[in-house]
Amino acid sequence: MRCFLLSLLIAATASTAHAETRRLRAGDAVPFSHAPCSVLDGPPCAPYTCSLLDHNGPCIPEIDYPIGQNLQITVMSKPPDDRPDWYRKPDHDLDTLGDLFAALRSCWTPPARDVARAGMQISVMFSFNRGGRPIAPPRMTFASPDASKETRDTYLKAIDDSLNGCLPLKLTNALGGAIAGRPIMIRYVDNREPGEGAGAVR
Repeated sequence: MRCFLLSLLIAATASTAHAETRRLRAGDAVPFSHAPCSVLDGPPCAPYTCSLLDHNGPCIPEIDYPIGQNLQITVMSKPPDDRPDWYRKPDHDLDTLGDLFAALRSCWTPPARDVARAGMQISVMFSFNRGGRPIAPPRMTFASPDASKETRDTYLKAIDDSLNGCLPLKLTNALGGAIAGRPIMIRYVDNREPGEGAGAVR
C-alpha cells in the first residue's frame, strides 16, 4: 500500500513539473520568489539550488547577482548624449555591476586622432581578482577585419594604458566575490567623427 501511495505522489509531482515546463517553454515569464523554496514547490518559486536530476529545465536558481558566465559591455570613444551617467566614475566603492561598468567606461582614453581609425572596433577579454586587479593582461578576441596590425596594436596599447591608469578598482567584498574569475568582455568602438580630438573620457 505504501509503495502504491508513493508511486501516485511521484507521478503527480512529475505531471505538475511537466506541465510547468511546457508553460515556461511557451514563453511565459519566470516569476522569482525572494523567500527560500523547494524544487517541489509550485510557481511562483525560484529555488536557491537546482537538482542534478532536473534535466527537463528550466531550473533557475536565485543568486545574489543575476549575471551569466560572461560580463559584456560596450565602450564608446564619444559617449552618447543620453547616457552621461554610464561614463561617470562612481565616487564610492564599486558595489553593483552598474558601478563596475561605469568605472570601466570612465577609464577609457582612446588613441589620438592622428593614429586612430574612424569606426574601429576591438574586443578584449580578461578577469578580475577580488582585489580589483586583472588576473592576466587583456586578450584581444576581435578587431575590425580591415584594420592593420599597427592599428590593432595602437588600440591594444590604449586599452592597457587606460585600464592600468584605473587600477586597482575598489570593489566591495560582495561584488569582488561575485565577479572574481568571471570573464569580462569589453567591446571598444571608436565612434568619433574625423577631426574630433582624442577627448579622454572621464
